[in-house]
Amino acid sequence: MQHARSPLAHHPRHHDRRLHAGRQGTMTAARTAGSIYRHRPFVRYWVARTAASLAFQMQAVAVGWQVYALTGNPLDLGLIGLSLFLPSLLLLFVIGPAADRYNRKTIVSMAQAIEGIAVATLLVGTAGGWLTRELIFATIFLLGVGRAFEAPTVASLLPGIVPPELLSRAVAGASSATQAAFIIGPALGGVLYLVSPSLVYGLCCGLFLTSSILIASLATTAPVSRAPLSMTAVFTAIRFIRREPLILGAITLDLFAVLLGGAMALLPVYARDVFHAGPWGLGLLRTAPAVGALLMSIVLTRWHIQRAGRVMFAGVAMFGITTTVFALSTSFVLSLAMLAILGAADMVSIVVRQTLVQLRTPDEMRGRVSAVNSLFVGTSNQLGDFRAGVSAALFGTVSAVLIGGVGALFVAGICVKLFPDLFKVDRLDEQRNGTR
Repeated sequence: MQHARSPLAHHPRHHDRRLHAGRQGTMTAARTAGSIYRHRPFVRYWVARTAASLAFQMQAVAVGWQVYALTGNPLDLGLIGLSLFLPSLLLLFVIGPAADRYNRKTIVSMAQAIEGIAVATLLVGTAGGWLTRELIFATIFLLGVGRAFEAPTVASLLPGIVPPELLSRAVAGASSATQAAFIIGPALGGVLYLVSPSLVYGLCCGLFLTSSILIASLATTAPVSRAPLSMTAVFTAIRFIRREPLILGAITLDLFAVLLGGAMALLPVYARDVFHAGPWGLGLLRTAPAVGALLMSIVLTRWHIQRAGRVMFAGVAMFGITTTVFALSTSFVLSLAMLAILGAADMVSIVVRQTLVQLRTPDEMRGRVSAVNSLFVGTSNQLGDFRAGVSAALFGTVSAVLIGGVGALFVAGICVKLFPDLFKVDRLDEQRNGTR
């Protein structure tokens, strides 16, 4: 039996439309299949992120060792994290709305310039010999002001630089920039610190300013909302997150896992008192998580994550296990290995969470939502450092890290029950702007 053919089947215009659609599909498929590093605007973004992250990691090693050498008190290492966290809390009602009202690349560029000024202060104070514990905390607070504006806003830039089908790869690629800096920065900072602390701070200042210039020259296509600055605007973002169980669950999981499991602040104690190493040992310990994270991020740039929810929860569980083993280890080599696995597991969680947040948030709200995300997740690293410092002062360093590792495992188990939809998420590219 023959079926009737549509009268448009051989119409030239219909044929042209089908041919055009086929070409568009081929172009999209080719763009999706290609490497994210062939996208020139992203490459410039990647270099800027690398420079800023490199500077931040180098100064972290220098400041951590300098403070612990001055006081010998692990609580002061926790206070460094608190000094970085407070600006994000105090400026919460300004950061997000500003990112949605004003030019985002200008905000990031100015924020990185502020960070450069803060590190320049550490340079002058160290060279002049008048840098005190209190002045270091004040300078880190200024650095935190820059970070508070930079962290959520730089994440909001990414959807305007790459097409949606490349976003998950771009997130992984941007994370690889950070992790590459995490590898080079601590090791380089530790070695250069042996030469001169001033040398470390001088190089960091130059890197922050370089990143600032690169970001300022970046072209973005994302529209900017002109909503007025107000507390209402921020609470709108919070209400949006509460209505989005996937975003809420991802933020909650990462927040409490890192808050309880964070041990990076205590690495100067392990380097000096447990492994009896100098600044170079501290640099290697801080580098190890980044090695694992970088290798994982390279894999993720070419791998479409399946069963993303389960993968994220598994990453958090592995984060807790490796933290627990690290707490009990007295072997420098084993500790480096555990930190590397920890970094790889954490990278999986980061990529899934950041992709979910960006894809499920409308562009006009990305600045505010990213600011809230940065407060409750990004700054959980600093709060985790503070928690670790207080716990170490009360219970000892090993006990403080052990409590954190077990706590991260507990959080992963609880969140599976609280956010079952997040656990069941499959493909990330199906989560765009409110789709299930």
